[in-house]
Amino acid sequence: MHAKLLKPVIFGIEGKKLKPEEKDFFLQHNPSGYILFSRNCESPEQIKELNAELKEISGKDTLILIDQEGGRVARLKPPHWRKSPPAGVFAKLAEKDIPLAQEAVYLNHRLIAQELYELGINVDCAPMLDLLIPGSHDIVGDRSFGSEVEQVSMLAGEACRGLLDGGILPVIKHIPGHGRAMADSHESLPVVDESLEILQETDFIPFKKLSNMPIAMTAHIKYTAIDKNQPATLSKKVIDLIRTEIGFTGVILTDDLSMKALQGNFARRTINSIKAGCDIVLHCNGIMAEMKQIAEACPKFTDKSLARLNNAKTLLKNPENFNQQQAIVRLEEILSS
Repeated sequence: MHAKLLKPVIFGIEGKKLKPEEKDFFLQHNPSGYILFSRNCESPEQIKELNAELKEISGKDTLILIDQEGGRVARLKPPHWRKSPPAGVFAKLAEKDIPLAQEAVYLNHRLIAQELYELGINVDCAPMLDLLIPGSHDIVGDRSFGSEVEQVSMLAGEACRGLLDGGILPVIKHIPGHGRAMADSHESLPVVDESLEILQETDFIPFKKLSNMPIAMTAHIKYTAIDKNQPATLSKKVIDLIRTEIGFTGVILTDDLSMKALQGNFARRTINSIKAGCDIVLHCNGIMAEMKQIAEACPKFTDKSLARLNNAKTLLKNPENFNQQQAIVRLEEILSS
């Protein structure tokens, strides 16, 4: 273990347990972490075993990510896990009662954290800070905390607090803002032609207000007001803006490199993301041929990127005692009122 330098990449896994080929590959390349999907999640015991094996390969503080937003983006589902509401439910509540919505968001994310922590997962790719913009693609939809900048910032802040209190690192996404996209970046490259002034007054604000969070995930979106040629993930201009104007200080993680919004082979996508200023690349589908291209192309961590990763890991703490049942009852009480 750790015979090789850590590589700035997070990989997916094909199935519910590691294949010998995957284990050898991960031992050889020493990725920064792993991401789990529904295909990897069958039962609490099975996930605990899988995560224990991943930590045996990469060390107990390796990052293990999952997308557990609630609503339609939830890799852990009933009967083994609670059905969490989507962000849109809290957005509606906030229109009537902001303090109550804040309490509900906190409780919901503290409960999500508890569920993840018990499984050995330490990073949740949530919350979304993208604004709900009328007429845009429904890939955002009820995953957003609303269309008001202050409301999104406030509720997303509570989500982050709930996760951190439960020993889980939040990932704010999709920086610098996916809300105006008219296409799904899983399928094609969205282009946003909004002026820089409007983006500065709207989309960027929630990210600015939460710029001290440990990890942010990029948007595979082209913002023509900043860079006419490259999507954010591959754009030095956009990443520089995220660092300077938005003031984000944590780890910048790419969205999934296998999404159709990006062009070129996987080696090129990897090199260009890191060159643009992303700290770590993410590849989700577990396809070995693609992972090999990425691992071979992956440059060494820069000192700055490695320091950001280590800073993020210092926020991983053992959660204090938390009464899950009480929190569930209170949350249901708020949501049914």
